[in-house]
Amino acid sequence: MSTFEGTSKSMANQLSISQALREGLAEEMSRDPNVFCMGEDISIPGGWGGVFTVTLGLEEAYRDQLLDTPISELGYIGVAVGAAIMGMRPVVDVQYGDFLFLAMDQIVNQAAKMRYMSGGKTKVPIVIRAPVGATGRGAQHAQNLERFFVGVPGLKVVCPATAYDAKGLLKSAIRDDNPVMMFEHKLLYGSKGLGQATGAVDASSDIPEEDYTVPIGEGIVRRQGSDVTIIATLLMMHVAMNAAEELEAEGVKVEVIDPRSLSPFDWDLVEESVMKTTRVVIVEEGPKTGGWSAEIAASLGSKMSDYLSAPVVRIASPDIPVPFSPRMESYYRPNREDIKRAVLKLIE
Repeated sequence: MSTFEGTSKSMANQLSISQALREGLAEEMSRDPNVFCMGEDISIPGGWGGVFTVTLGLEEAYRDQLLDTPISELGYIGVAVGAAIMGMRPVVDVQYGDFLFLAMDQIVNQAAKMRYMSGGKTKVPIVIRAPVGATGRGAQHAQNLERFFVGVPGLKVVCPATAYDAKGLLKSAIRDDNPVMMFEHKLLYGSKGLGQATGAVDASSDIPEEDYTVPIGEGIVRRQGSDVTIIATLLMMHVAMNAAEELEAEGVKVEVIDPRSLSPFDWDLVEESVMKTTRVVIVEEGPKTGGWSAEIAASLGSKMSDYLSAPVVRIASPDIPVPFSPRMESYYRPNREDIKRAVLKLIE
């Protein structure tokens, strides 16, 4: 459980999420020769290092630990699962999270269950990295996939919203003996060129020079408050922070919690906040019905009913595919005003 994001007193570099992930991959491949990366177009000489430039420039120093794959998610994720079972530590780069549906059997029926089915004798240390979020790329390249994996026993699900957390969670995930799904928002990468997107948010951080990790299952309080608790991940965490700043000018003190990990979830941190504020707003970018926020809200209702002074409020996108039109996409996704209205109504 953590209440702040710190960096070492030693020298630190300001990095974007894509840069921090690249640095984390390089460090882990140097530390352990069993770590390797695989995905589409991740190590083509003169290429972009994947759509969002995460592996840009790594192909020369780590030629034997980067594997370009065919356009076959079912195939290469199956290869990665097999490699993990045999003692390797693959990090799979999926171009867009939406393509995970093509490999659901490998992820849900194989990777997630092997350790349980073998009585703990078989480990599956695989990391699957997947970009999510609406960024003007249409309904088949815009979904938030977290909702589909938080309820799968055997999978861990992490969602970094800052460069510091992206690197720290990636390193923890690579060293974990269980399969980890790592979801990264396209508007937070800080990528240039091919991966650059309109509406990008600065999620850069000071990154310590020395080795560090961020524990999976440990959330963080991004902003202290006493009136309402907001729980939000990825892009929505940044939107919530902006809303909280504006609400403070109106006399409302909002506490913003970034879970960083949806499975396992830091219930101790959330419950401590709810006991203080007694009101909760949960913000997720995906459609409302069946979202991860529904599970958090239901659990809060059963665990914290003695402390809640009002029903838990959920803010999410409507139950329709993501529209392609930029104007409609902006209307579709929760925004700062949506959060402010919900908070103000909650404290009436």
